[in-house]
Amino acid sequence: MSIMLFMYSLSLLLVIVFVMVGVAFLTLMERKVFGYMQIRKGPNKVGVCGILQPLADAAKLFTKEQTFPLHSNYLPYYFSPVFTLFLSLIVWMVVPYSVNMINFSWGHYIFLCCISLGVYTVLCAGWSSNSKYALLGGLRAVAQTISYEVSLALILMSLIFLIGSFNFVDFTLYQKYVWFILMSFPLCLCWLASCLAETNRTPFDFAEGESELVSGFNVEYSSGGFALIFLGEYASILFMSMLFVVLFLGAAPTSVMFYIKLVFISFVFVWVRGTQPRYRYDKLMYLAWKSFLPVSLNYLIFFSWT
Repeated sequence: MSIMLFMYSLSLLLVIVFVMVGVAFLTLMERKVFGYMQIRKGPNKVGVCGILQPLADAAKLFTKEQTFPLHSNYLPYYFSPVFTLFLSLIVWMVVPYSVNMINFSWGHYIFLCCISLGVYTVLCAGWSSNSKYALLGGLRAVAQTISYEVSLALILMSLIFLIGSFNFVDFTLYQKYVWFILMSFPLCLCWLASCLAETNRTPFDFAEGESELVSGFNVEYSSGGFALIFLGEYASILFMSMLFVVLFLGAAPTSVMFYIKLVFISFVFVWVRGTQPRYRYDKLMYLAWKSFLPVSLNYLIFFSWT
């Protein structure tokens, strides 16, 4: 029993370490891609071709002075970024490892619970700052996240009905000969757009709208608190990219193609941010309730009958 517990702990620790390394270099890729999109170099001073820039950014952020707004609710303000990162990392337990170390049959429930709890951390960060801009950003994020969780859950349930199993490992087995992206392309597009909205990425970055909310719910955070929110957001982007590959592109985590596809989907997140303007807020809500909801419900009914 103690050996199994040790192996569980070690495997989870290794996953967290590699996710953190992936997040660091995802930020570098994003800045490099933006640079070439705007016909400039991007980070290129620290290390060879800027390869050490993420380490320099981490050192700068975590060694800066930590400031606290005088009228903030201190404990919720302090712990919100910690729980944001914790939820973004704990959800990685559902990765369908074939060695079955930390994989389990009800992974989709953990996924839905963690993204639902993420709403509270954003709202708490916005409310506890006692800033009107932060509060508005938090309220926007709550409305947006709750709306798109519905479509994410229905799309996931549609695919679960299709394969007749709750285990994410079975998604890789059922896609051995044909990917689900070919069978349900509209669902794939709905899932990708919902992932963009769920992670507050462009063109759905209303919780962090710089032009009207001065960075939104994290406006009062600096130093380590801002870094933890930043890490949690990018860990969520990597996880959503991983889940997209598992659900629609059919690769097992033991294959090299899995990670090539994961990097490509992460690049799509960056690509969208570099090319798309921000949506209008009412159109964001119409998209969730009048477009994605009917499509995902129709697929759910269709797959439940087959």
